Amino acid sequence: MNRVVLITGASSGIGKITAEYLSKNGFIVYGTSRNPNNYPKPLNYNLFHLEINDILSIKNLIKKIILIEKRIDVLINNAGVGITGPGEETSVNEMKNNFNTNFFGPIQLIQEVLPIMRKNKSGYIINITSIAGYFGLPFRGCYSASKAAFGVFTESIRMEVKKNGINICTLAPGEYSTDIATRRYHSPIKNGVYKQVYEKSLIKMNEHVENGDDPSEVALKIFKILNVNNPKVHYKVGSWLQKFSIFLKKILPDFLFEKILMLFYKL
Repeated sequence: MNRVVLITGASSGIGKITAEYLSKNGFIVYGTSRNPNNYPKPLNYNLFHLEINDILSIKNLIKKIILIEKRIDVLINNAGVGITGPGEETSVNEMKNNFNTNFFGPIQLIQEVLPIMRKNKSGYIINITSIAGYFGLPFRGCYSASKAAFGVFTESIRMEVKKNGINICTLAPGEYSTDIATRRYHSPIKNGVYKQVYEKSLIKMNEHVENGDDPSEVALKIFKILNVNNPKVHYKVGSWLQKFSIFLKKILPDFLFEKILMLFYKL
């Protein structure tokens, strides 16, 4: 029986490529987008409307899929948004918006899908976090925090539902060539103490995305996870340097790792 997949944020980037890859490999895929009519109709998967921060939108989406397929076997929480800016100057309201999209919204979706998976005594949930969630990065503190929170939440709920045959894990991508840079919220640059260094950091961030790896690597990693009987808690995908940085943080004293980051960002 072909498994039914729900993947959020599937109109572009990693989500779109993953939806296409899974569809070509025998999965029945339902993707979501805030504005599905703004994109060409996918050839091999369905693209439905979803407001990840609206519980009624989530419930309506789940009802629609269940009406068609009677089940949801896989949930991939891919939708997310970036945010940059000095912690001192970034609007708290914008930080809340970021957490609503990257943390609270996906949790609401998990809560709606779990009873369906429990009834079927099986299911996979892959929460897309970020390598940036393994450490605080300058001018990306809120984004790092939202992804870190989602990772720790995954650890907790994974244990709570494991006895029901439901596997939950995270996948943390590094820098990939997608349109995420164009969809980030950037705190306005003020004529203050952060202006020069923040401008330089923004340029560096955008260059990392423009020169990022092929996002099809993430799709392949997701496919492999879905074919593991007992997935690990956390997976990472990205360049060796990005993954090695997580190892460095574990073994180095905090002050030394912080110094390396500050040298890298020229702070």
